[in-house]
Amino acid sequence: MVPTYQRALIVGAGEGLSASLARRLSREGLRLGLASRAIGKLEELAAETGAALHSCDAVDPSEVEALFARMEPALGGPPDVVIYNASGRLRGPVADLDPDAVRHALMVSAYGGFLVAQAAARRMLPGRHGAILFTGASASVKGYAESAAFAMGKFGLRGLSQSLARELQPKGIHVAHFVIDGGIRSASRPEPADAPDSLLDPDAIASAYWDVLRQDRSAWTSEVALRPWVERF
Repeated sequence: MVPTYQRALIVGAGEGLSASLARRLSREGLRLGLASRAIGKLEELAAETGAALHSCDAVDPSEVEALFARMEPALGGPPDVVIYNASGRLRGPVADLDPDAVRHALMVSAYGGFLVAQAAARRMLPGRHGAILFTGASASVKGYAESAAFAMGKFGLRGLSQSLARELQPKGIHVAHFVIDGGIRSASRPEPADAPDSLLDPDAIASAYWDVLRQDRSAWTSEVALRPWVERF
């Protein structure tokens, strides 16, 4: 059985991958909500996709709960697709890292994912229907030098996704984690002329998310790794 979804919420929305996700979900007929700490930058995207906007700091439990409470009437019901796209990026030599900055990076990458997933699950479980998708990175599976905080956060998000998949999928809720293993093409990051297809196309990534949402429940994917064909494993 292929699930049918009607309402989607993207947390950690911005101008890159989440914008492609928003456009694809809107094009497929889903009512859409977008959440970010700075929603002013999303007004043009919201106008294009008909999305409802709400400011939210994903590491604050009260703000996450307020987000879902606001989105239910705005979307005509609780979202049945929730995508966590926020990340706490921090780089530097381990000896020089600010512990408070590391704590914040972990909170955004992993703890915020937990809060959003918990709020989503509470609303999806009664109907035994929904999908919770997490955006990971190369750092979800590979800890790079001078990227300790990002690796810890993304490893944590991946562990959260694996645990929730085992808990929630038997209850009708599809949980999947996407390892975005490579750079994403954008206006500020164009593809080098001498290296075609060396960056991920955000619209192609969005298509992969949609493909997962359209999977028959007899063969659900719990993790997808996406990389350009020239990317080294």
